[in-house]
Amino acid sequence: MSQSPEYDLICIGSGPAGQRCAIQAAKLGKKAAVIEERSFVGGVSLETGTIPSKTFREAVRTFINRRSHDSGLGFAPRVKPTAIDLLQRVDNVIQLETRVQTDQMQRNDVNVILGKATFEDPHSLLVQTENGSRTLTTRHIMIAVGTRPAAPPNARIDGHTIIDSDGIVGLTKLPKTMAVVGAGVIGVEYASMFAAMGVEVVVIDKRPRPMEFLDREIVDELVHEMRNMCVTFRLGEAVRGMEVCDGPPRQGRIELESGKHIVTDLILYSVGRQGATRDLNLQAVGLEADQRGRLQVDDNFCTTVEHIYAAGDVIGFPSLAATSAEQGRRAARHMFGVESKPMPSHFPIGIYSIPEISMVGATEEELTEQKIPYEVGMARYREIARGHIMGDQNGLLKLIFHRDQGNLLGVHAIGNSATELIHVGQAVLRLGGGLDYFLETVFNYPTFAECYKVAALNAANKLRRGATVV
Repeated sequence: MSQSPEYDLICIGSGPAGQRCAIQAAKLGKKAAVIEERSFVGGVSLETGTIPSKTFREAVRTFINRRSHDSGLGFAPRVKPTAIDLLQRVDNVIQLETRVQTDQMQRNDVNVILGKATFEDPHSLLVQTENGSRTLTTRHIMIAVGTRPAAPPNARIDGHTIIDSDGIVGLTKLPKTMAVVGAGVIGVEYASMFAAMGVEVVVIDKRPRPMEFLDREIVDELVHEMRNMCVTFRLGEAVRGMEVCDGPPRQGRIELESGKHIVTDLILYSVGRQGATRDLNLQAVGLEADQRGRLQVDDNFCTTVEHIYAAGDVIGFPSLAATSAEQGRRAARHMFGVESKPMPSHFPIGIYSIPEISMVGATEEELTEQKIPYEVGMARYREIARGHIMGDQNGLLKLIFHRDQGNLLGVHAIGNSATELIHVGQAVLRLGGGLDYFLETVFNYPTFAECYKVAALNAANKLRRGATVV
């Protein structure tokens, strides 16, 4: 650069990765800015992703809890909430979170620019705002643009009858019937939410089982619970085509490669996401995204251009808000010469379905493949007082211990508070603890955390029986 740049760091995108990167840089005394193409900060996570979907879920659960109370007449009338009712709560939370996140950046002197950024050269970004355009210069750049839903190859998203996950926040009424194409995290989450409200849901996926990265036993429990809510699974089925039938009534029609046809009020297409890098003009800086729009980075989240970094969903797995924020923070420390420890290998995964799922560490399938001897301890919510208090008889906590050394290898949970419960196991796993810790520790009563004690006792009993076999 022939002259001093305006900024030390510019982050393209204000989601978890971009926001934490910019704030960390500011805390190191650097001049930082965030460019966000939406009308408010927070990125996809706040507008259509993490916050809206989880708020929608809590609105649904509130409705379920109200419906479960007897009316006093011996029956409870079957009433559905409206889309407006559910999404009003979503709008309220988005506004609150927007204020919080905006305030965080203002307090840390991070400049927020609402506009669209494209590369002009390795140190210059052209920013187009509603008031015009200008070029900004910077020493370092963080690409944290997130992802957008992948488009179906054989149909068009019309935003009414055929939608993607971004379209949920634009619904004006709830369907009576719904098809979800894709049994990944997003598809399963929304399928369970709509089913919990009495919508007839069918889930279609060409894979033999949903979310194959999860423990098989936990997924089996989820599928069982969702089938109890009248969800139909069409697994091992590929979609040949989708179309909108004008009716009346206006409906969506799915043709499967097996020859079956499915007609529903609403089709949610949820098969993967693409990195939102298409309009960045990456060629101007010598970068190239893969066929899914994602960027390759090293362990410090640096691209092949030494001063340009990328973090968050745009670099792929694990694509979690929590890990994205940590990636952004660590990237800022590296670019300004502050040493950081490597990212922890054990981070929790939360699936906000109904019931919710969480895991940290290894699955049984992984340990079996690696030929690592293990024993499993199980605690079901129906054995725990808190499970009876909360009305959850079907949840469970599963602990996996090394058979010989006793250290904790994996934690898997499904049911109420699973995504909170997992953090106890995460701490023990990170600190190298195991069976002895759980056997010797006293947990509050009545809590779901008691499951750790029960599961540990279950595993200890199995190990004891195995040790006496001659």
